[in-house]
Amino acid sequence: MRKRFKEFGALLTAVMMVCFTVSGCGSTATSSATGSTSGSETASSAKSSSATESTSSSGKYFDKDATVKEVLTKASEEGKIGNWGGGNEYELLALLSKYGLKTSFLSQGYDMDGFDDDSILLASVMTYNEKGLVKNSYPGGYGYGDKVKTIDFNQEGVGMLEDNIFCTKDFAKANPNTVKAFISASLKGWKDACADPEAAAETVYKYGSSVSSQHQSYMAKEVKKLVETDINGNAVSDDKLGYINDDAMQQTLDIFRKYVKLDDSSANDALQKMALDDFRDNSYWEGATSGDFGTPEKSDVTIQLKWLPQAQFMGYYVALDKGYYKDLGLNVTITPGGGDIGETTAVYTGQADFGTTWPATLISADASGMGLLEVAQIYQRSGLQMVYKINQ
Repeated sequence: MRKRFKEFGALLTAVMMVCFTVSGCGSTATSSATGSTSGSETASSAKSSSATESTSSSGKYFDKDATVKEVLTKASEEGKIGNWGGGNEYELLALLSKYGLKTSFLSQGYDMDGFDDDSILLASVMTYNEKGLVKNSYPGGYGYGDKVKTIDFNQEGVGMLEDNIFCTKDFAKANPNTVKAFISASLKGWKDACADPEAAAETVYKYGSSVSSQHQSYMAKEVKKLVETDINGNAVSDDKLGYINDDAMQQTLDIFRKYVKLDDSSANDALQKMALDDFRDNSYWEGATSGDFGTPEKSDVTIQLKWLPQAQFMGYYVALDKGYYKDLGLNVTITPGGGDIGETTAVYTGQADFGTTWPATLISADASGMGLLEVAQIYQRSGLQMVYKINQ
């Protein structure tokens, strides 16, 4: 097992950012299959007879031309599929169900050591984080290069949307100009960040990122792809950056609703009845992109991030650094995540005016009565993939 470097504590990013426990709302989300502790396989609530289908392989790992079904079947039969759980597993459950395989997985650690030592054959990675560490050879990386391949949830038709911008419904109603101005300046920052990800990475690093400059640069280039490519692989034009695509959002809601049962029965009932209009509103994005707004009702505002400063949030830091918020009469404070209070709770309780989260997290919070509203969708596709080694 390769020695890990302390500077890569950022490996926690993709996992801890998406915890689905909603503090203060009296309800938590649980999936139909969740990772167990100590790497043991979870009990499956749904198994298919076709899950026993065997797969041939010419070596210990996977043939380079193996199909997705062959890779999934072999890894499932050996009980070596890994995921962090905590809300990251829904796309995996949908993918396994698509191919008629049992919906169980190992509890994956916050690093890639389990993948490195073959405890896990098929591991979860975020394209802008763990995937880079698996493939690259910079300090802290595992250096597998082209010895690994990945399964893309978007290409498999089970991708779920990720980072968005949200606030409370009450805040949006009382401060429409503020919401539109914040979106407008943020989108300008995101456009600049995607136009020059190297410079954006340097900006984020300047604002206190704990991620190394090499990994930060890699992250910025990968985040750019999530912003500028939609869930079907089509390019997102500049005039649609941040737009909430209903088809992609409906897919996200459908997958979440199928694989999640909230502990509180009333919240679970609300989840099953939820429609897109209950938690998203494109009118603020439309006003922001057309310039149809006046002086902000509230000038001093805060955005709560999901995690520590890194290129995942580069658009906000670029907008702040270039004065785009101030140009529209806003004094913006960016509050890093990683503390005891999650982003949905921070916005719900008024500790922050805006937040960035995953739609599924917001959906869970709203089913529990938080009254949150998505006003822009920054990431247009899923950044979650599954990585596996190929036979050499």
